[in-house]
Amino acid sequence: MGAVRTPRDRWIEEGLRALAVGGPDAVRVEALAKQLGVTKGGFYGYFADRDALLEAMLDTWERESTDEVIDRVEREGGDPKTKIQRAGMLTFSSDRLLPLDLAVRDWARRDEAVAERLRRVDNRRMALLREMIGTFCSDEIEVEARSLLAFCVAIGAHFIAADHGHRTRAEVRAAAADLVLDRRPREDDRP
Repeated sequence: MGAVRTPRDRWIEEGLRALAVGGPDAVRVEALAKQLGVTKGGFYGYFADRDALLEAMLDTWERESTDEVIDRVEREGGDPKTKIQRAGMLTFSSDRLLPLDLAVRDWARRDEAVAERLRRVDNRRMALLREMIGTFCSDEIEVEARSLLAFCVAIGAHFIAADHGHRTRAEVRAAAADLVLDRRPREDDRP
């Protein structure tokens, strides 16, 4: 009986874990094999080289962070504002997707091919925001501005170390979401 091969997906998963923790330089075939408890020989049955693994990792990240998130948002339904929040929570609060997203963003600063992949993902995310925000806001530039603000808050909150006075970060982010999603009470709605 032959040796059991480590499945291709396990190499990709281990590569994604390494990327999230240490960036692309941490994705090394020997280190991944050690983490998987196998020899590196099986790696070459699936991938021509490290670059092929990196490409497969980016394919997985792109599919999970766009296709799967959008599919789940649509499947679970709700009004557009609920869908926006769900997409944000799935992407930017996830123990899996958030670290990968931040690692890919950092990597994209130094690699034009990765930057192009990130641009494609961000364009899909912005398209979803535009579509959802466009259901309750008719001004084209305002839709674009609200979409950009929502995206900036979701990503930027992970890079800003500022205090918020007597408010928590969660309270301020919730207030920002209320502004972007037009959920604040208007003057004429107040008693």
